[in-house]
Amino acid sequence: MEPQADIALIGLAVMGQNLILNMNDHGYTVVAYNRTTSKVDDFLADEAKGTKIIGAHSLAEMAGLLKRPRRVMLMVKAGKPVDDLIEQLLGVLEPGDIIIDGGNSLFEDTIRRTKYVESKGLLYVGTGVSGGEEGARHGPSIMPGGSKAAWEHVKPIFQAIAAKVDDAVPCCDWVGEDGAGHYVKMTHNGIEYGDMQLIGEAYHLLKDGLGLSAGEMHEVFKEWNTTELDSYLIQITADILAVRDADGAPLVDKILDTAGQKGTGKWTVISSADMGIPITLIAEAVYSRCVSAMKEQRVAASKVFKSGNPKFAGERSQWIADIRRALYASKIISYAQGYMLMRAAATQYNWNLNYGGIALMWRGGCIIRSAFLGDITKAFKKDPDLDNLLLDSFFRKAIKGCVRSWRKVVSMAVKKGIPVPAFGTALAFFDGIRCERLPANLLQAQRDYFGAHTYERIDKPRGEFVHTNWTGTGGRVSSSTYGV
Repeated sequence: MEPQADIALIGLAVMGQNLILNMNDHGYTVVAYNRTTSKVDDFLADEAKGTKIIGAHSLAEMAGLLKRPRRVMLMVKAGKPVDDLIEQLLGVLEPGDIIIDGGNSLFEDTIRRTKYVESKGLLYVGTGVSGGEEGARHGPSIMPGGSKAAWEHVKPIFQAIAAKVDDAVPCCDWVGEDGAGHYVKMTHNGIEYGDMQLIGEAYHLLKDGLGLSAGEMHEVFKEWNTTELDSYLIQITADILAVRDADGAPLVDKILDTAGQKGTGKWTVISSADMGIPITLIAEAVYSRCVSAMKEQRVAASKVFKSGNPKFAGERSQWIADIRRALYASKIISYAQGYMLMRAAATQYNWNLNYGGIALMWRGGCIIRSAFLGDITKAFKKDPDLDNLLLDSFFRKAIKGCVRSWRKVVSMAVKKGIPVPAFGTALAFFDGIRCERLPANLLQAQRDYFGAHTYERIDKPRGEFVHTNWTGTGGRVSSSTYGV
């Protein structure tokens, strides 16, 4: 058969199938392939029935159906399956063809794979795709990086199928070389962890602190979605709280309180630790899921350390407004930390990231899409070299307007024993970042005392390290100096 397809997609799970249907809707002819070829036949006979989608039963057949340069997108499990497929594809593709990894691959793997595939004369794209099943079908956020020469060949397809905002602006643009696309997607997922944890803590405060029913909380979140918190995650939270089980009870109350995770949040925290960037809120969100998984230990501890009355005293409507402000302020901290991380990564890996453009890509289609991201786009449009979102005039004013409620909510949660690790660490970071002098001077003295690790003096130039013989019995030799 003569080459007639614009792109091939390997992997017919939910995301893969919906991306194929999305591409078909936008006029592209797609070859569908899956290692278990019976899934190809099932897809063509069901979801893809009546479309232009073509099925292939081997990689060689798939390659033969593609126009040049061949574009092959992988939607398979991250890790070894991607490497295995790359090796197989190198046997059927030619120099100039393009391999696209659309899964949640670790950015370091994408850096390695880009170099390897380019060494074989082909081009490689590692792209984040966010939005879940609905986004894949009707318009995801797409974050491509890798071989820059590939962009002109994948841009028309990606921007056609991506979500659109602000008069049809696609939520897709070139992010940067090698692993930049997957790094931005990883950071997106880390922020997603933070957003979900913050919303969970607000839910906990409303439920236990104020005694609201699921129906009442549905109304609260529905109202919040008309404010500065307008977002996909707030919207679905309102929807979830309205759903009833067969017996009429709120379905959310029947769900076991142990959270799962797939690893991208953990990767984000590991990367931040490697670079010394304090994304404390995302870290707390990851560890909070780990605490939730310790169900048996939590049940046992709850019987030993019994809680008192968790109810907040005072006007309920005022507390609801205070919790909303605390949630908003904490959310600003989460995004500020996420952008700090991306800026550090751009320096380390020599990426030229467009921070306002990234916020624009996240405005639609993805899980963290929100009106709030428009404010981030404006901040970076006004100052592309902005070091920290907290220094932007809009966010500075927003934080100042929330800080009293923020402190009030965290203080009361501590008094009543309601855990708010994300709210709390966000507030601690805010207080730390605005503190001109921290107690790290004592910490440095301790390190020098027991390990001769040296320290800098405030009356000497930065970068000049000294050691003190604190006990009078130590030597003059100091340890090597290292940073965070």
